[in-house]
Amino acid sequence: MGDSLANTEINRQRIAAVESCFGASGRPLAVPGRVLLGEGVLTKECRKKAEPRVFFLFDDILVYGSIVLSRRRYCRQRIIPLEEVTVEPLPGTLRAQHRWMIRTARKSFAVSAASASERREWLSHMEECVRRRLLATGRAPSAEHAAPWVPDQASDICMRCTQTRFSALTRRHHCRRCGFVVCGGCSRARCLLPSLAPKPLRVCSLCYRQLAAQERKEDGEDGEQGWGEQGEQGAGSLALCGASSGDEDEDSDEDREGSRDGDWPSRMQFYASGASWSSFHS
Repeated sequence: MGDSLANTEINRQRIAAVESCFGASGRPLAVPGRVLLGEGVLTKECRKKAEPRVFFLFDDILVYGSIVLSRRRYCRQRIIPLEEVTVEPLPGTLRAQHRWMIRTARKSFAVSAASASERREWLSHMEECVRRRLLATGRAPSAEHAAPWVPDQASDICMRCTQTRFSALTRRHHCRRCGFVVCGGCSRARCLLPSLAPKPLRVCSLCYRQLAAQERKEDGEDGEQGWGEQGEQGAGSLALCGASSGDEDEDSDEDREGSRDGDWPSRMQFYASGASWSSFHS
C-alpha cells in the first residue's frame, strides 16, 4: 500500500504541505520512506461536543489536528503510531451515522465520516496500515486500550453516586480509567495509570476500589489497611490526594479546544462547497 509513492517527489511535496499547514507548532513529518496515504476531515467526538478535525493517514502514523483555516492552517497536532492503534466500527446515532472508534493505550475516541463509503475507505486503509506496521515491528496487537470519555452532555447527574446533579457550580469530572462522568465527591482519588501518564490521575471511587483490590492481591496483602478512600497512606502506586479546583488534569488540551479553533462552517455548508471530504493516494 503506497509503496510506489515512497521517495517520490509528489509524496515529498504532499508531506511538506502538511508540515507547512501545522507551522512551527507541529512536529516534522518528513522521514525517509514515509508515505502520505490519505487525508480528510472527520468529525471527532470530543468531551464538550463533536468537532471537525483534519486527519492524515501515513503508512506508519496517524496525524490529526484542529482546523484554523481549511487547507491552509492547522494547530494542536497529534501523532499516533499505527502499531498502537486498534479500529472498531461503531453503530450510528441520530447525530452521527458513519462512526468508528480509534483505540490506543493512551487515548481512545470516536470519529465519523460523511458517508458510509468514506468510512469503509478509512477503515480499510487504517486496518491494512496497522497490519503492515505490526508485521514490520514484530509487535502483537495492543491488548489494553484507554477508555473513551463519555461526553459531558450524556449525563446530567453523576454516573457513580447518581445523586449529584451537575450545574454551573457543580462541574463534571471524568474518571481516567473508565471514562465515566462523575462528581468531585466520587472522584477524589488519584492513581498512577502508567499507560496514560507518569503522574497520578483522577479516578472514580469504583475504579479506585478495584485498583486497590487488584494491587493488594498482587502484593499478597490482606485486609483494608492503608486503602480507605479517606486514608492518607495510599500504598504502592495508588497515591491518594485531595482534589482542588486548579487540578491540571481537569481538561486535556483537546477539551479546551472549540471556540479558539476559528470559524468553521456547518456540516451542510461544507458538503455544499463541493470540496472532497476525504482522499486517498495510490
